Amino acid sequence: MKEERGVAGYMQLMQSFAEVQKNMLRIIQKSAVEAGLSIPQYSIIMTLFRCSGITQKAMAEKTFLPKSTLSQAVDGLVKEGYVTRQPMVCDRREMGLELSEAGGALAEKIHCQEDGLHRVFEKASRQFTEQQLEELITAHQMISSRLTATEMEGATTCSKS
Repeated sequence: MKEERGVAGYMQLMQSFAEVQKNMLRIIQKSAVEAGLSIPQYSIIMTLFRCSGITQKAMAEKTFLPKSTLSQAVDGLVKEGYVTRQPMVCDRREMGLELSEAGGALAEKIHCQEDGLHRVFEKASRQFTEQQLEELITAHQMISSRLTATEMEGATTCSKS
């Protein structure tokens, strides 16, 4: 009986995560279209808004975009004047990505959109007390850490074969 409740509980939790992800993607897609961006371009712009001057390799790690998709999206953003590429001082082979003035303005506009992801999440989080928010973040971090550890264990197991 306890095992059945456990299965139902984690299945419900997984469904809850999927529902949140689906809704976030829907909001991101709407914002991207309104800004004239693809979803990968949106991800790049908003990542640079938080982390300016990162390499294309670091961008790939943060956005989980495949190398070819990332390269095409960055090329489009450079062409539109939203992003600049500069050789990194410490390694001239690496290219650093930064928002241009126009890119910064676009990112700020997206960030402040009333029906955009940041504002919607801000409003949704207001329903929680400070303690509830901390507990929710801790729970998410614990789940994420376990999923990452499981993925790493799988990678190690696969590489030994």
